[in-house]
Amino acid sequence: MITIPNGYAPMLLQAVRDAALYHEGLMHSETIRDEERADYEEYHVLLTQFLAFLKGEYARDEAEIGVPLERLRV
Repeated sequence: MITIPNGYAPMLLQAVRDAALYHEGLMHSETIRDEERADYEEYHVLLTQFLAFLKGEYARDEAEIGVPLERLRV
């Protein structure tokens, strides 16, 4: 079990969100080859699932963390 300090939790959510947005844009670009596209798509799905999981965990501890989830815009 990994324990993330409360001060890092907002940054973790935003970093995963940024990674998901980056990979979504990358999949729509012409910089990846067709034979690589499936790997990028799978990774994007994993990122979005991870973000959803983190948001649930964050919401559970939101009062303790002190920054409302809606302020993070994730």
